Amino acid sequence: MKILRFVLVLAVIAYVGWLAWPVLGPMVQGGMSDFAAGGFDLTSAQTLLWVGAIALYLIAALMLGSGNPKAAVAYFLGFIADAVLRLALDSRGGGGAASDAMAERSIEATTMAAPAAGGIDPTWIVLGALLVIGVLVVLVSRRRRRARTPGQLAV
Repeated sequence: MKILRFVLVLAVIAYVGWLAWPVLGPMVQGGMSDFAAGGFDLTSAQTLLWVGAIALYLIAALMLGSGNPKAAVAYFLGFIADAVLRLALDSRGGGGAASDAMAERSIEATTMAAPAAGGIDPTWIVLGALLVIGVLVVLVSRRRRRARTPGQLAV
């Protein structure tokens, strides 16, 4: 179970990095992203959901790595924020404002997988994969009680 927990932590951190790439990418390449330069509206609902999902996924990964059983709560709160953001952007057809550009990157990347998906909407494939990872997080983060042998006092 420790190996599965380690793999899940790596998967969640990789997804957080992928989700945050519109901000991290230009900074890694030596420039300044539009987000850091103040080009995005930090009070828009899309930006708040996007930043909230990133923060909650990162908190869940750290909690899962330390063995905290509340990691599943943080993961599913991040999942809800991510699902609301994805479905809102998908129903609007993507773009528009500059604050949507950060979240649109993940939508654009998943639409590239559409031909290989057999005609299924890639948004639902990504959400399904995130839900499966969430179920695995729940299974791995459950507290294990120490089994007592008969006659042993509960200390």
